[in-house]
Amino acid sequence: MYTKRIYSLPTLLAWTRYETLLILVIAAVPVVIFEVLDQRWLYLPWLPIALVGTAVAFILSFQNNAAYGRAWEARKIWGGITNSSRKLGAMVNDFVTNLHADEPAGDEELSAIRKRMVMRHVAWMTALRYTLRSPRPWEHSAAAKTGKEWAEWIGVHEHRVPLEEDIGAYVPEGEAHFVCGSANAATQLMAQQSRELQRLRERGLIDDFRHMELQGVLGELLDGQGKSERIKNFPYPRQYATLNAAFLWIFIVLIPFGLVREFADIGAKISDVAPGPSGWFVWLSVPFSAIVIWVFHTMERIGRVTENPFEGTPNDVPITTMARGIEIDLRQMIGDDPAEIPGPIPAKHDAQT
Repeated sequence: MYTKRIYSLPTLLAWTRYETLLILVIAAVPVVIFEVLDQRWLYLPWLPIALVGTAVAFILSFQNNAAYGRAWEARKIWGGITNSSRKLGAMVNDFVTNLHADEPAGDEELSAIRKRMVMRHVAWMTALRYTLRSPRPWEHSAAAKTGKEWAEWIGVHEHRVPLEEDIGAYVPEGEAHFVCGSANAATQLMAQQSRELQRLRERGLIDDFRHMELQGVLGELLDGQGKSERIKNFPYPRQYATLNAAFLWIFIVLIPFGLVREFADIGAKISDVAPGPSGWFVWLSVPFSAIVIWVFHTMERIGRVTENPFEGTPNDVPITTMARGIEIDLRQMIGDDPAEIPGPIPAKHDAQT
């Protein structure tokens, strides 16, 4: 989640500054060959270049639409997890009572049960966050220089703190060690939550109807987990991504060879009325080529970083911040000690992770 400064033009230019330098070199090479080396035969007609550009524009539009759809779906999934989490907190707080118990539990024990279930749920969100933040071979934002700078400036909590250390703050040490040693810690924590409900049902601390209602909420949360994992583990189809990149770079290389002749012809036409500027007019093809290339390349890069909404970049779903907000809500619901409840995660560099 980000503010206006994150996607302002100066920030966008800073984000693409390394690529912009390469683009300027690519744009200048044909002009140097054409003008300095006097190889005026080296140019391309504009019509086939325009046709390639049209095809690339359609491909990039398809990629960006698909990437936006993935990011928006991820945001809706975590909106659902937020709602189901609050529902779970309210039910645990009100359903776990002595109303149907043959052997009533004390107030302290009931409070301990409620807090244990809420804290286990926070541990589940923590484990899911770590799963979604773990890198995949097709994720490449962190490999870019500006991506590395972002990681150094703001960082991603899940990349810096071990999972077991984080989960250990919410569940007993033995349980934390067990779930962290499993293939999917979040799934195991949800299984532990289900077993807890069964034990409460056997003791009569919740009745059949409330047991089914709580199990239904666990089902909603598992649905959210599975949908998040689907987006994380199934990337934007690689055949499209590879072809997009190949076609884009073909277009990038061709553009300067088309514009250099266009600007040379303009310079020749104005030589009678402006003999001074006409001699260097061909060099204006460098900035104009760079602008066209930058627009296409930046749109392609935006699509690439948007298609993986859980990497931890400024444009991703801020699941760490959202999970902390849910934790605060749930712990306040059960009347936990305010001194032990952590505060919201502050934004860094106008962004949240």
